[in-house]
Amino acid sequence: MSNYAKVKRLLWIILLANFGVAFLKVFIGTWIRSASMTADGFHSLTDGSSNIICLIGIQLASRPIDEDHPYGHTKFETLSALFVGGILFGLGGIIIINSLNRFMNPTIPHITAESLLVLLITLFINIGVSYFEYKRGKQWGSQVLISDSKHTRSDIYITIGVLLTLLGIKLGLPPVIDSIVSLIVAGFILYSAYEIFRDNCDILVDKAALDTEQLKKIAMSFEQVKDAHDIRSRGSAQDLHVDMHIMTEPNLSVEESHDLIHQIEDRIQNEMNENIQLIVHLEPYHKNKN
Repeated sequence: MSNYAKVKRLLWIILLANFGVAFLKVFIGTWIRSASMTADGFHSLTDGSSNIICLIGIQLASRPIDEDHPYGHTKFETLSALFVGGILFGLGGIIIINSLNRFMNPTIPHITAESLLVLLITLFINIGVSYFEYKRGKQWGSQVLISDSKHTRSDIYITIGVLLTLLGIKLGLPPVIDSIVSLIVAGFILYSAYEIFRDNCDILVDKAALDTEQLKKIAMSFEQVKDAHDIRSRGSAQDLHVDMHIMTEPNLSVEESHDLIHQIEDRIQNEMNENIQLIVHLEPYHKNKN
């Protein structure tokens, strides 16, 4: 099974879990009139919505290379993550507006043991989902899973904050604390959106993806290589491209040079990432000119 197929299967499982968590939080939050829990529920709902967007992105990204896309379709995965970030920015703004309205018209949540139990259950679900999703994202080199796990991880801290707030009100804190926590929830959502944009924009603008010095060290470990320069890298963990200039003895044959390049690529893949594709520009090395 390809990594894309594994990612899609995992996203379907997480989608069902996120919608279940969201329904519980929104239902209980509305019932007890808790702005913070309801906001947390809608945040969880965006987790499910983001899974749908990511599923579409993965489906497009898994398409094979064609004449119009000689480098493949992998950046559709990146675009889908940016789309999720945009949704989170919008949702954070809506929650801020609603929270400010609650400052003007505060309400006292009706807190029950059931509502606290729901939050504890969803908290442990989110911990499991975030850990497993991040682990698989690293293992499969999936930017979508890594980004989504960061999004889900913010739910953990948000839910802990809501739990502490509800307990605080139960112990006698003023109702306005609920609106304050809603603003904190919005802050977490906006920060999650920022992280998603930061990580995925780096890929789109071809930020250096690998350590240049390590790439040079590997190339220079071959006796035939006398120098390596103009080293560049770009892409994501699942689709990395590296190009470099190397200087070799001028008497190397075409066949020997070809074998050397493949050996360098194999070693880079073994030591850094198996998805690296290497392009090398060969230059003759003349000792008296260097």
